[in-house]
Amino acid sequence: MAVNLQKGQKISLEKEAGGALSRVTMGLGWDVAKSGGFFGFGAKSQTVDLDASVVMFDESNRPVDVVWFRQLKSRDGSITHTGDNRTGAGDGDDEQIVVDLRTVPENVRSLVFTVNSFTGQNFSTVQNAFCRLFDTSNGKEIARYDLSVQGTHTAQIMAKLYRHNGEWKMHAIGENGTGRTFDDLMPLIVPHL
Repeated sequence: MAVNLQKGQKISLEKEAGGALSRVTMGLGWDVAKSGGFFGFGAKSQTVDLDASVVMFDESNRPVDVVWFRQLKSRDGSITHTGDNRTGAGDGDDEQIVVDLRTVPENVRSLVFTVNSFTGQNFSTVQNAFCRLFDTSNGKEIARYDLSVQGTHTAQIMAKLYRHNGEWKMHAIGENGTGRTFDDLMPLIVPHL
């Protein structure tokens, strides 16, 4: 059973997965909040484009590479974004980032996952927002983090995967921010490295 992460919580991925992991997927999902209407009739919803990104950092906390909707694969090939969803329509994950932990370069110490409202709406316009991490090989969910803390923020630093004593761990950061892309969040990311 997956761990429901709380803000600031840290877990060992291998311990939660029940063994060694080779590939993990970070999934992002959301629905557009309906507004107005009388007893649900005439309710309107707008399009909200949330974007998942991951920034790769080295031991000196310098960004090495980034994977997002404008660069769907890391230069070394260890991380792949499956594509941009501009509406949140449908069930389950709306965007996914697949990480091959075996091939992430040794100089990369941490991977920071962010979500941004590219269209600029704040998180009060979304509901059922989550990020989850699962074992890509068998689909077993390892951890889930609820992002539906509605508010006036337009971005969030979701989580960090990092190497510690030879194993990968996960830290649920959950820090709200403002910005349309990961680049706008860089000043907020640095203290979490």
